[in-house]
Amino acid sequence: MRIEQEIPPGCRPECPAGLSQSRKVVYAAIVANVAIAISKFVAAGMTGSAAMLAEGVHSAVDTGNEFLLLLGMKHSEKPPDEWHPFGYGKVLYFWALIVALSVFSLGGGISIYHGVVALRNLPALEDPTWNYVVLTLAALFEGYSWNKSRKELNERRRTDESLWQAVRRSKDASVFTVFIEDSAALIGIAVASSGIWLGHQFHNPYIDPVASVIIGLVLVAAAFALARETGGLLVGESIDRDQILKLKEMISSEPAVEKVGHLLTMQLGPDHVLLTAAVRFRRGLGINELEQAIDRLECAIKAEYPSVHHIFLETGSFRSSFRS
Repeated sequence: MRIEQEIPPGCRPECPAGLSQSRKVVYAAIVANVAIAISKFVAAGMTGSAAMLAEGVHSAVDTGNEFLLLLGMKHSEKPPDEWHPFGYGKVLYFWALIVALSVFSLGGGISIYHGVVALRNLPALEDPTWNYVVLTLAALFEGYSWNKSRKELNERRRTDESLWQAVRRSKDASVFTVFIEDSAALIGIAVASSGIWLGHQFHNPYIDPVASVIIGLVLVAAAFALARETGGLLVGESIDRDQILKLKEMISSEPAVEKVGHLLTMQLGPDHVLLTAAVRFRRGLGINELEQAIDRLECAIKAEYPSVHHIFLETGSFRSSFRS
C-alpha cells in the first residue's frame, strides 16, 4: 500500500527566498562580466597581449553563461503539469550543465588555442600599462561578484565544513556555478598579470602566450568541476546522508510508527525534494488515527525541511525493503 497525503494547510512551506537571492548573485555576475569583457578586449587590441585576449574571451563566455542560468531559473519556476507532474526544477541543472560545456569548449578551448597560435607567431611586446589597469578593474569587479556568491554559500554552509564542501553539498546550481566561474576568473586574472609582468621583466615574448594556455587549463578544470556537480543533480542526486539519517529518526520517533525501512530522496530542484519511505505503522490503528499520524509526520518534516514537497509512504514494499 502506498500513501501520499495532501500537505496539511498549516504545514505548507513558504515560497523559498533562496531563489530570489540566487538571482541577485547571477545579476551581479552579469554586470561585472559585461564591464570586464569590454575593458579586456579594448586592452588586448591596444597591447596585443594573448593572455589579455584569453581573459576577454573568458569574461564574454561567462556573461553568456549567466544569461543561460537566468533562462534555466525562469523555466524551472514553471508549475507542474500533466507531462511534468513533479515540476520543472531540473531544467536549471540542464542549463548549468550546458554552462559547464561552454566553459570547457569556448572558454578553455579558445584560450588554449589562441595561446598556441601566439606561441607560433609571437606578438611584439608593447607597453603593458593598459593591461595592468584593466586587470586591476577586472579583479575588483570579479571580486565583488565572487563575494556575493561566497556570502550566499556561507548562508547555507554548516559550521563544520569548508567553503568547497558547501559547494559540493549545495543543490543550487546557479550559486555554485557563479562561485566556481568567478574563482576561475580570479585565478585567470592572477595568471594573466603574472604572464604580462614576467614577459616584460625578462623581455621574453613566450611567457604571455604560455599564460594564455594556463588560463585555458584553469577553465577546463573549472568546467570539469561544474560538470561533475550539475551532472549528479541532473541524473537524480539525493539529499546528503546526514539529512537522510535525521529524517529516518524523525519518522521513527512518531508513536504510530513501528519501523522504518528504506528512505529514498531525489533533488528535483534547488528547493524541491521528493521523499519516499517504507514505513510500518502499528497494528490496530484506525483510519482517523493513521491520517493524524501521517499529518504529524508531514508537519514535522516540513518544519525541519521545507524543501520536501512530495512525501510518499510505502507499506506494501516494507518486507522486501528490509530483505534487501
